[in-house]
Amino acid sequence: MIRNHEIDYRIFGEEMQCVEIELDGQETVIAESGSFMYMDDGIQMATIFGDGSTQQQGQGIFGQLLSAGKRLLTGESLFMTAFTNAWPQKQRVAFAAPYAGKIVPLDLNQLGNKIICQKDAFLCAAKGVSVGIEFQRKLGTGLFGGEGFIMQKLEGDGMAFVHAGGHIIRRELQAGETLRVDTGCIVAFTQHIDYDIEFVKGIRNVVFGGEGLFFAVLRGPGTVWLQSLPVSRLAARILAYGTGARREEGSILGGLGNMLDGH
Repeated sequence: MIRNHEIDYRIFGEEMQCVEIELDGQETVIAESGSFMYMDDGIQMATIFGDGSTQQQGQGIFGQLLSAGKRLLTGESLFMTAFTNAWPQKQRVAFAAPYAGKIVPLDLNQLGNKIICQKDAFLCAAKGVSVGIEFQRKLGTGLFGGEGFIMQKLEGDGMAFVHAGGHIIRRELQAGETLRVDTGCIVAFTQHIDYDIEFVKGIRNVVFGGEGLFFAVLRGPGTVWLQSLPVSRLAARILAYGTGARREEGSILGGLGNMLDGH
């Protein structure tokens, strides 16, 4: 039995994408604060406590406080925003990704009703989708896995949308098939994927490789979504460029260019 609202959508753009959700009368989509782009006249906006899912509504007040409070551990707000079509005819509302990359639509009904994703990946979802947290059970994975002990989990049977940096690669892993990934490049994976970490072998690789000390190890069966440009990597490059000395091409012309630029 379908419990989540059924929504139609379109994704616009290439590198700076937005998703437009088409809602029938009384259908609702929930979104993280700050992702709203535009909406038709018949859409009503309301701030809700937690994610407004049926799972949360079945809890008492203390259960709801605990459920919503867990979102603080993933760096999110206690509140989300619900957009409901109050008119009988179809109306549209759109949400934009916060940085360059792709928006990934996830049909939870076809993905085992549960997806685990990085902490800041969630963008919006059909009302009824539960947005919670997933604790890493392995000590090493939590300490060195890049995402820490806590990741987000999306549960339900409706549509959910996550965003990621750069280009997205989807890999289908068979039972026992292993994929080694940079820890920051993981966007999401299905619930039966085994997630672990592995120390980089070879002292030269560790000291001079520049790729960190650990790989994320993903073992099938299941589906994995990877991003080519984690926002943490992009931020680190921008910070290094803005605060460090610029190394231009060519020693003479490069030095002259730096002088003319005021460096």
